[in-house]
Amino acid sequence: MSKRTIRDLNLKGRRVFIRVDFNVPLEGGAIGDDTRIRASLPTIKYALDAGAAVVVLASHLGRPKGKPNPEMSLRPVAARTGKLLGKDVAFAGDCVGAAAADAVKAAASQGGVGRSIVLLENLRFHPEEEKNDEDFAGQLASLADVYVNDAFGAAHRAHASVDAIVRFLPEAGAGLLMENELRYLGEAVGHPARPYVAVLGGAKVSDKIDVIENLIPRVDRLLIGGAMAYTFLKTQGKPVGASRVEDDKQGAARDILERAKARGLGLLLPVDHVVAPTIEADAPTETLSVDDPKIGDRMGLDIGPRTAKAYCDALHDARMVVWNGPMGVFEVDAFAHGTIAVAQAVADVKGTTIVGGGDSIAALKKAGVTDRITHISTGGGASLEFLGGRTLPGVAALPEK
Repeated sequence: MSKRTIRDLNLKGRRVFIRVDFNVPLEGGAIGDDTRIRASLPTIKYALDAGAAVVVLASHLGRPKGKPNPEMSLRPVAARTGKLLGKDVAFAGDCVGAAAADAVKAAASQGGVGRSIVLLENLRFHPEEEKNDEDFAGQLASLADVYVNDAFGAAHRAHASVDAIVRFLPEAGAGLLMENELRYLGEAVGHPARPYVAVLGGAKVSDKIDVIENLIPRVDRLLIGGAMAYTFLKTQGKPVGASRVEDDKQGAARDILERAKARGLGLLLPVDHVVAPTIEADAPTETLSVDDPKIGDRMGLDIGPRTAKAYCDALHDARMVVWNGPMGVFEVDAFAHGTIAVAQAVADVKGTTIVGGGDSIAALKKAGVTDRITHISTGGGASLEFLGGRTLPGVAALPEK
């Protein structure tokens, strides 16, 4: 870990601005899943235990398009955070201006009474946040003395609260969640244990081309499933029926297959699949070889049992696994068998396992193996960009140790 972390900062008696990722599912004021809130609790507790005068929490939620939207207010998140911490969390009606300044001042003066935490209103209620505006970043920075970035899920965005703010608060470091993400993902990119296996699925090849290209020289085996596999299968001349294919990525898929072959990489594609005319739960299904033209105008919606066995066998002796993206439409039980089989195989690995992406995490929960994964990444897009070899603005902005 080359970046300065919260452990390297003097927090005692100081105002600590923590950029968190509280972008939780919210409907009618009710929080559907508080995983992201829980993920930053260790960093918040660390700051409090280190004697911070006040902890200022800031996050975005949803896409309000640069203007206030009551349906995307973080007010319910303040209440849930307080409940999880067992401590009152004050809420500021704005993230800048008098409302924010007054809330921080009041919290600081009452710190000993328990109101030493403030959650600011949604950063994206101001268009300046996504524009990485210097003046806006300066206003945010005026609320604190020290900056901590614990929002790995937003680290791939050059926004004011993750990038420009560090120029105003140079006493900065990564939070404990961010540190964990960088440690595990850095290991996967830089110094993996071997055999090293990557499992990539999901809907679109276009989302993962950079990742695949960056992993080809690094991994020992690459397993591809989900709808994205059909772009590769079509490139090989296989009948894909009405399966989802990105025709404009055929060239990229062909290049990837050629590069993998030239390197002698074990790149596995489905050899059989479960097909159906629709994604409905009661749709008639059939398991076919991927060479079988009987797919007709049906869609491939899950890997078949022979593919699932081959993928599980390829994972058996792995010492490092990275998995992002399901093997099929796992939300429907009829098309979940392949994804669940892979989830269980990843959980059985006697090494480091890293799983990222909302669908993959949901698949772990469905398979009941979440607690057997070494590291579950909270940043879908950020983890993909990191694995794809890109520099994340929110990480680059943090000072080195």
